[in-house]
Amino acid sequence: MRYRNMSEFNLNILGCGSATPSLRHLPACQVVEYRGNLMMIDCGEGAQLSMRKAGLKFSRLNHIFISHLHGDHCLGLPGLLSTLALHQKGGTLTVHTFAEGAEMFSGIMDFFCRERSFDLQFNVIEPGKRQTVLDLPSLTVESFPLRHRVACAGFLFKEKPKMRHLKGDMARFYNVPVSQIKAIKEGADFVTPDGEVIANDRLTTPADRAASYAYCSDTVYDRSLADVVRGVDLLYHEATYADDCAQKARARFHSTASEAATVARDAGAGALLIGHFSNAYNDESRHLAEARAIFPDTLVAREGLRLEIPLKQL
Repeated sequence: MRYRNMSEFNLNILGCGSATPSLRHLPACQVVEYRGNLMMIDCGEGAQLSMRKAGLKFSRLNHIFISHLHGDHCLGLPGLLSTLALHQKGGTLTVHTFAEGAEMFSGIMDFFCRERSFDLQFNVIEPGKRQTVLDLPSLTVESFPLRHRVACAGFLFKEKPKMRHLKGDMARFYNVPVSQIKAIKEGADFVTPDGEVIANDRLTTPADRAASYAYCSDTVYDRSLADVVRGVDLLYHEATYADDCAQKARARFHSTASEAATVARDAGAGALLIGHFSNAYNDESRHLAEARAIFPDTLVAREGLRLEIPLKQL
């Protein structure tokens, strides 16, 4: 499979390794681009350098979502926030994390970086609960519980339903006033001054389908996740191990590539992206083969990878 990579909804992989340092992979970190705004998911060490390499602007980063408080997912946060202050980033930056994380990182930043150029806020995620943590005009971000050794959350990014496309020539033909255009794009019929009802489908074409992305951080295999992420366009699911370490995966509350693929298959996902690889492997060929045996539309994460959501085959 090959995919083109330009859209208003993109995913950037900055790190896809697991806890132990590796020369092949950086710790967990992703950035979702949505209509020019940046939202980071997890913040492994060196995130600010990876952002620069990926050409992602510090000034556009407004939200950081921390899935859980294991070091490989959050120890890059103090360094990143300090770098943002040095670069005089303005506005508000919200870190979405559990209460313990909010308390801990607030104290760290007050000690190391008390004078900041931006307003640092914390939004507390309630463990074990499915909730909306961010509601934007065109996008929502929902957290959902995962099964790991500590409280852990996944994140579901969902576009809100889009408006229909107006046929400009037909709108001009029927002299549709500007005041009526929004309602028509939302699906309303148009009534002319003479009382004639012009059906909406004569004035518009169908709306683009709303896209979605789900991030399943560290978790043991959980078949109920398929219901949570059902129909998602792109699913990221940790795949720390291949099947040769399935017992170790269960003991450490991680997943194998085939288990990630099972979730994607059962959820009817558009595509699967696997990551969080153990440094016990020299490459991810086994992970990919085992995942694709269950769910063919599987990709392997790598640093520098940028994907459009939804993925479009060339």
